[in-house]
Amino acid sequence: MLLTKPMSNQPRTVVAVTGAAGGVGTILAGRLERDLRLLDLRPGPGCDLLDVRDLPATEKALAGADAVIHLGAIPTEAPFEEILDHNLRGTYNIFEAARRQGVRRVVFASSNHVTGMYPRSDRIGPEDPIRPDTYYGVSKAFGEALARLYAEKWGVSAVCIRIGTCIERPLDKRHLSTWLSPRDAGDLFNAALDAPVQFSIVYGVSANTRGWWDLTTAKELGYVPKDDAELFAAEVAGDPSEPTGTQGGSFTEPDFALERS
Repeated sequence: MLLTKPMSNQPRTVVAVTGAAGGVGTILAGRLERDLRLLDLRPGPGCDLLDVRDLPATEKALAGADAVIHLGAIPTEAPFEEILDHNLRGTYNIFEAARRQGVRRVVFASSNHVTGMYPRSDRIGPEDPIRPDTYYGVSKAFGEALARLYAEKWGVSAVCIRIGTCIERPLDKRHLSTWLSPRDAGDLFNAALDAPVQFSIVYGVSANTRGWWDLTTAKELGYVPKDDAELFAAEVAGDPSEPTGTQGGSFTEPDFALERS
């Protein structure tokens, strides 16, 4: 899912990164070829404090930025009111602040849990209907819809990355399908910042032999994945969520959300 639009060849000089103290933010910090403005609700190395639930503060934090990578959110399932406050309200504030401040590109950290209810036997892409597995997955689907609204109505170009499992190395069998290596993560986010598109949804995953997700739209950004989780196949642990048969694994279990409500 990709809408093209010519963009300036001038390099971006300032990229704001929300949620910069988190796992993905930490991985990206050394791999983005930019001048970074690191922002987080929590203290972290080089981070300025920002609560994205505060629109005036968010607007101030994005002043002068050429682009923003929005990672800041509750990164797993939580009670709906918490998801509503942090993930939905916070994402709205990012896009609205970007519009007000003239930010040219928002890279939104979506999630594979937008489509977590699909069977593992399916190979899917961004054009397939959403099938979220949690309130968390719903919040990311909301963010993708919001991104398209701001891209098409107000001209804030957006790339939504449905991140798989972005960690140093795969740890269990499910990760052999979902892994996004740190090296590939850096390449993908750099491509997402620069690609001449108005709106796109892509899956954020390495070139895994056992992958479930179509990378066509990611490659259209200029992303060329280099790593394959299969290299670690003999070393990973078993996957306790395998009996679910779903791509979202344990997130799709009926009691998963209820235990956190």
